[in-house]
Parts: sequence; C-alpha cells; structure tokens
Amino acid sequence: MNEQTPKQIVQELDKYIIGQAQAKKSVAIALRNRWRSKQLSEDLKDEIIPKNILMIGSTGVGKTEIARRLAKLVHAPFVKVEATKFTEVGYVGRDVESMIRDLAETAIRMVKQERMLEVNDRAKSLAEERIVDYFIPTQKKEMRNPLEALFSAKTVEQPEAEAEEKPQYQAGKDWFRKRLASGEMEEELIEITVEDNGGPMVGMFAGSGIEEMGNNIQDMISNILPKKPKKRKVTVANARKIFTQEEAQKLIDMDEVISAGTKLAEDSGIIFLDEIDKVAGRSNSSGPDVSREGVQRDILPIVEGSTVVTKYGPIKTDHILFIAAGAFHVSKPSDLIPELQGRFPIRVELTNLSKENFKQILTEPANALLKQYRSLLATEGVKIEFTEDAIDELAQIACDVNEQTENIGARRLHTILEKLLEDLAFEAPDLEIKDIEINRAYVQSKLSHIVVNQDLSHFIL
Repeated sequence: MNEQTPKQIVQELDKYIIGQAQAKKSVAIALRNRWRSKQLSEDLKDEIIPKNILMIGSTGVGKTEIARRLAKLVHAPFVKVEATKFTEVGYVGRDVESMIRDLAETAIRMVKQERMLEVNDRAKSLAEERIVDYFIPTQKKEMRNPLEALFSAKTVEQPEAEAEEKPQYQAGKDWFRKRLASGEMEEELIEITVEDNGGPMVGMFAGSGIEEMGNNIQDMISNILPKKPKKRKVTVANARKIFTQEEAQKLIDMDEVISAGTKLAEDSGIIFLDEIDKVAGRSNSSGPDVSREGVQRDILPIVEGSTVVTKYGPIKTDHILFIAAGAFHVSKPSDLIPELQGRFPIRVELTNLSKENFKQILTEPANALLKQYRSLLATEGVKIEFTEDAIDELAQIACDVNEQTENIGARRLHTILEKLLEDLAFEAPDLEIKDIEINRAYVQSKLSHIVVNQDLSHFIL
C-alpha cells in the first residue's frame, strides 16, 4: 500500500473531483488509518478494523468517482456492486458472498499483471527467439532408421555433427536478429499456433449464483481437457505480443500469484456498495417478495468480518474497507437495521453541485469534459474553442435543468454537451471551416428552446 498522507490523497483526488471536500477528507483519513494499522504489532493489528464509510448524496455528485479514484491511487483491488442485485438466502439471484469472489478475482488479476511486467523483458527476449526460429529453423538430423534413436552406436558422434552445423545457423540467426531489432520485419506475415480456448458457456446456466458455479465447472474442465491448437496468420509485431504473453505466463508462478492476490484482497481490498438506500427499510408485505431487510442481514456478516470460500481458497473480510453509498431520498440511514448502521461509523453527506461547481467540472479536472470533446473533434481536424460566457451559460443551464427535473448531478453536463455538439459532430468530416468558436449565442441557439419547454427538457436533457 502506498504511504500518501491524507493531504496528499486529497490533492490527488482534487485533480479529478470537484468540491466534496468533507467526503475526500473522510476517505483520506480512512485510507491512512489502514496504513497506520499495518505499522502496529500483530496482536494489536488484528484488533483494529477499518472504519467503513457511508456516503449520502444525490446521483452524479461524485460518490462512485471518489471511491474509484481512491482505489487507483493506492493500487488496491476495487469492486463496485449494486446492493439491489443481491437477494437473501433462499431466493434465486446473486448472493452477497459473490462480491468477495469478485474482489479475489480482481486482486489476483492485479498481482498477475505485476508479475508479468516483472518478467516482461525476459519474456520478450524469448518471444523474439521464437520468431527467429520460425524464419530460420534449426536443421533437424535425419533418421535413417526409426530405431536409430534408441540403438545407434554413433550417439557419441552426434554432438560433433551439431557443432559443425551450429555456426552456419548461428550467423543466419544473428543477421535476422539485427533485422528484427531495426524494425524491418514488423509487417511481415507469419503463421503461428495458438491455443483455442473455445467460447464461453453463455446461457448454459441461468441465474447469477448458478452462473458462478458454471464458471467454476468451466475452469475445471479447461484444466482437464487438452488445449486445441489453432493456426493464425499475424504480423511479426502481433506475433511478438502473443509470444510475449505466452512466455510471461510460463515464467510466473501462479501458486505464488494466487497466494499474494488473496493476501492483497484481505489486507487492501475496497468494496463499494452502491444503492444501499434501495434495500433500507422494512418490507410491510407478507408475500413471497424478497425481503430488503433479509438482504441487509446477509450483507451484515460480510461487513462484520467473516470467511468466504472462493475457488482460490478462503478470504477473510475483517480488514476489507466497505464504502456504502445512496441518495436516501425516500429512506433514511436510520432505516437500515441497527447492526448494519453500527458497521458504518463514518457518515459523509455530499452536497448538490452549484453553478460554480459545474464551471469547474467543465474546465479544471485533468480529464475535464471540454478537453474531452476538443480532443474528440480534433481527430477530424476541427478545432473548437469555448468562450467564457459559453461555459457560464452551460453551467447555468445544467443548474436550471437539475432544479426543474431530476437532479442527476454532473451527468447532466454530458447530456447538455452531447445535444449542444450534435450537429457539429455530424458535419465535422465535411466542414470547410475547421476553427469554430462556441459562445453564449451559439449555446442559446441550440439549447434555449429545450430549456424553456419543460416538457421537452424532461425527454431531451
């Protein structure tokens, strides 16, 4: 785990997320506390559990983005799950333990990628040797008699014959390696043999729980049955990538990868439980409907700390950080069962975005929306510039539409910009004038009639 201080974590989050200072501060402290606990003695370390976070705020204000950026920042395995996807035990649907299995898969994939990067240079060297062997194969010794390999009296003389042939082929291979290094052969076509893994067993099993069982069966069968070779014609450049992947796979120890991956999931895993408010509250119906309270009770032991059996072995959830989030428009955090409430001690309320926030989202982040659209249209040779009054108008429209209709936060800007640039994106390849300025008048001409007509804005914006 990285050792960033809370201030450094907040500074990094500020590059991508506008506002929500309190939420950033809370997650930064929670993350730093995980690092602090790892510095303690073993007996005390086990006693300190992560302080889970409950984020409260409307959609589009940055709840998911904060959690996702946080995981990327510390290189921690991260899984986002929807609480509404789960059903309580006894019903067909996704069981709550699947989130831990997903986390284990993510962690092992991360460790595997790291290990493959470590051996990449060696794997690339081996891959190039395979390409060299394709173009300049080593001459095989002819067998006059099938029994010669077993009963030949001249086995001692064989190395001498090979030694005589070696310089000839070595010189050719050295010459070809130089051509390969210079990039002359990149577009040459070669025929390679790859393993045909077959297609996935889609639709064979119904339901999420059974689907996971089906995947496990598929993995088991694939390990038993031999891989079917398949020939492909590819360029040397693509062949190098394929061979490098294959050689890297052979060089890494998968048992060590699995062990390190499960450890990483246990110590540094982050699970984002979205739409937790949708399972809050007690159901009044006595029919066969899935109980929302039942889902909460199934989530509870996972959050409290338990052991979940996965195909990679048992995973302890005691030190996994859970971040729950919900709008809580209808229900309240107090509608959650008391036991679950107690497992989310850090409460953060995210504020609705203001006009100034919208202006900042459009211009300031490293991946600012206006920068994205400029780059997209630049691929067609079209250069667009947004004036200050145009940005101000866009922010005002986003603010007004959110107030008049459903408040979807920053996602409203995507909708507005798509509508604003719709005609321009359509005509871009055929435009004669490539430099275009977008000002307030342009924005109003494209959007004002939609904003004024509230019925229309419900459908379009």
